[in-house]
Amino acid sequence: MKKNKIIYWSLLAALPLLAVMGCKKFLDRKPLQATLSDLNQGALESKVFGMYSNLRTLAGFSLLPWLDFHSIRDDDAQKGSDDNDGREIITEFDTYQYSKDDWAPNTYWNDHYTMINATNDALHIADSLKLSDAGSIRNVGEVCFFRAYSYFELVKAYGEVPLINFPIRKASDGVVPKSTVTALYAFIDSNLQVAAANLPLTNSEYGGNYPGRLTKGAAYTLWAQTYLFRQNWAQVIAMCNTVINSKQYSLVPEFSDIWRDAGENGPESIWEMQAYDGPGAASNGSVDYGSDFGTSQQIRRNGASVEWNLGWGWNTPTDKLVADWPADDPRKSKTILYSGQSDGGTALGGFGATIPAYSNPSGTGGLAQKYWNKKLYTGNDPAIRLSTGYINNSGAARWINHRILRYADVILMLAEAANETGDGATAAKNLELIRNRASGNIGPSRTVVAPIPFVNQAQMRTAIKNERRWEFAMEGYRFYDLVRWGDAVSVLGPLGYVNRARYYPIPQKAIDLSGGVLKQNPEW
Repeated sequence: MKKNKIIYWSLLAALPLLAVMGCKKFLDRKPLQATLSDLNQGALESKVFGMYSNLRTLAGFSLLPWLDFHSIRDDDAQKGSDDNDGREIITEFDTYQYSKDDWAPNTYWNDHYTMINATNDALHIADSLKLSDAGSIRNVGEVCFFRAYSYFELVKAYGEVPLINFPIRKASDGVVPKSTVTALYAFIDSNLQVAAANLPLTNSEYGGNYPGRLTKGAAYTLWAQTYLFRQNWAQVIAMCNTVINSKQYSLVPEFSDIWRDAGENGPESIWEMQAYDGPGAASNGSVDYGSDFGTSQQIRRNGASVEWNLGWGWNTPTDKLVADWPADDPRKSKTILYSGQSDGGTALGGFGATIPAYSNPSGTGGLAQKYWNKKLYTGNDPAIRLSTGYINNSGAARWINHRILRYADVILMLAEAANETGDGATAAKNLELIRNRASGNIGPSRTVVAPIPFVNQAQMRTAIKNERRWEFAMEGYRFYDLVRWGDAVSVLGPLGYVNRARYYPIPQKAIDLSGGVLKQNPEW
């Protein structure tokens, strides 16, 4: 297990808000009228470290609510676990009967505004102290990225939301009406412009050992994503080419290696949430810098300490994904773990173990799910489990990084944008890069995951849509892809989706705390 991925963020998280509109205090720091004379660049960096910690610990960014919003709402993933665990999530996210007041959507909203408040506070410090040293400039780039990332997540989830770009000092400060989607994207653009200008090309430029800190590549990749959702194809192409031409990234030759512990922060990684559990972490909190992102998606078997009770069992593949996925695509066996079958050994991202058999939805006498997310199966690495002390313990797998931005997305975004602008040759070329890697880089004469030549724009559009589905299965891309393509009603309609489900209703508690200033989404 790689020890050099550790980020010892010694000054950790901002205090979580019960609700952004009703917060009683913001952060433990001097009020606005203070001179800030005792603060310096280190104070700004400590706030930045807290944002990385928020990414790891706030549930809305990497735990169950994130999975609910990003993955469980599509046709390829479902809640998972057993039928008695989190039953309300099936109703809310698997069948689109959204709730205006429940723990998961409330947490998702609150956690993103917690991060936004942290960014506003940090930028206030930088501005108040007129910090202009190189370290502070990089810090400002990091802060602006986190603010843009948080707002992009909110725009995708809710559409119009309040735009708060100042520190909240008292409850009434947070009573802000919603801004238009256009205004929110303009604000995202302005923050990513600063991030792209101020962030370093590589995280080694921060000095010391800080894998996972933000870079220009992360800023331009996120920016490309935002333009993709606005169908601004020219800007998608420009941003993607900037990342490609930086020559900082490349596709990992073997697809399954991306997900192994040794594959963390690899050449395909543009941005990962960092997690670490040291030896004996199960009983020694001083070496636990972990996240339950991995734990939440491990195989769940009923019983506190029974064999193969490895996690919470969330985010599992559906029968539809298994049926639709071409059998000759090697990524299928490297993404889906089958109950009752071998994990395929190292060649297929496994460890040479046989998974217990599926029994029924309650898991009595076996497992409650037919399939599991193999991209998170690295949490069953027997050597790491022995080292950390997490053996048959559902608190395990806390060392797994969340791969948030990876280079394959840049390539497929470029392919999509090129196709939409009439450049079929570039679209086919970039599509082939992904398909050739899926085949094990065996060249154009292969029959496995065969090349797809450009015939016409509609044909290539379908091919790219399919490729995004197979390449990013279980990673949280598909629901929002279907929405932005206009395909959600036709694909998800049989599961209960209607057009208003493209946006989640704003939590009722936030509306109530605003005294009615914050208005519910009109279709809800």
